[in-house]
Amino acid sequence: MNTNIASLNLASDDVITDDSASLSSILRVERSRLVGEVRVSGAKNSVLRLLAASLLTSERIVLHNYPASLLDAIVHVGMLEALGKTCVVNGDTLTIEEATVPPSDLEWQGRSIRNTLLILGALVARTGAGSVPMPGGCDLGDRKTDLHEMVLTRLGARVWYEGERLFAEAPNGLTGADIVLPMRSTGATENALIAASLARGTTRLWNPHIRPEILDLARFLERMGAKITVYGQESIEIVGAEQLDGIVHRVMPDNMEAMTWLIGSVITGGDIEIHDFPASDLEVPLIFLRESGAKVFCAGDTAIVRSGRAYPVEISTGPYPGINSDMQPLFAAMGACARGESRIVDLRFINRYAYLEEFAKMGIASDVRSGTAHIQGTSAIHGADVRALDLRAGSALSLLGMVANGSTRITDAWQIERGYDQFLAKAKALGANMQYGG
Repeated sequence: MNTNIASLNLASDDVITDDSASLSSILRVERSRLVGEVRVSGAKNSVLRLLAASLLTSERIVLHNYPASLLDAIVHVGMLEALGKTCVVNGDTLTIEEATVPPSDLEWQGRSIRNTLLILGALVARTGAGSVPMPGGCDLGDRKTDLHEMVLTRLGARVWYEGERLFAEAPNGLTGADIVLPMRSTGATENALIAASLARGTTRLWNPHIRPEILDLARFLERMGAKITVYGQESIEIVGAEQLDGIVHRVMPDNMEAMTWLIGSVITGGDIEIHDFPASDLEVPLIFLRESGAKVFCAGDTAIVRSGRAYPVEISTGPYPGINSDMQPLFAAMGACARGESRIVDLRFINRYAYLEEFAKMGIASDVRSGTAHIQGTSAIHGADVRALDLRAGSALSLLGMVANGSTRITDAWQIERGYDQFLAKAKALGANMQYGG
């Protein structure tokens, strides 16, 4: 049965659960052991970029392996419909068609997400102008919009603020240019790819952030008609097209979801099989996980995780193929279950340790010294009332709740559903004792 996204309450932050009921955003977790099989859904960090890029064409876009219950995707699709697209979900397939030419202004009163910056790039590329609400998303410290502004300015747009909105205009269209990023930024790289795909001439982006989701977006845009050449971490060359075509595309599997189930299995003493496991995208994290006690065997697109024991972890986040910043709360949860001290350094978001205050409520001691988080592993983790400060912190707390003595109540648990498709249903199918409600 087809479901029109417009029929959903897209402005709501309520959690969409496995039985489609809208319940409390409190997730209660009891001690559990993960056993069984799970399939990884389409990646949040890829699908949101593909949705923004769909604004570049008037033709039909079909996305397979679409994570339909992911809250940020639902919000994004609502924004597309506000811009004249018609979006229909059928199982794990999303079909996007254009009802009217997109207006230049995104009028949106619901929850904002950081992807509005990519919508701005797509609108100014397609229509010559754009305005969007200031972005939302996880509060990870200093995440300014200056690199996005620089990208659009270098392509010939004028960018400015008015109140809580960001504007850009290029009445004569965008023009290809050399753009040098002062730091490897995922969002700025994505915006350059999207905007330059309809720019006149050639754009050369220097110092891009190359990671699997970026390469997926590049393949998507190239199949639509742009000419894109990736020269490793050095540069990306984009030759813009006069117009872009519609395509059918399969969303890549979510490496963050795969990591979550893998670490959940390790710390609960579980025994699971993870299908659609993106092993090639997780080569470096898997090295550290195996050295930290994970027993992982990969065969094709399946990973088998056998009962193991967590050892202390010592990691530093960095650009792909290294451990990205989103992964560090999950590694911290693993370290909290080990014997000894774990150390984590986040080189991108140096203040991304606020979740440790929530860990402390569960009996996990830690401190941050000179930018390094020192986490003392313990076998005496206990249930507590904690808060999901952001998406990844929420998923880490849910894993700790499965090894804690007593009940754990996670408030603002809707944050987890922002980035995980069918999180509750999958966790319960693996044996997790959790449910929404007080």
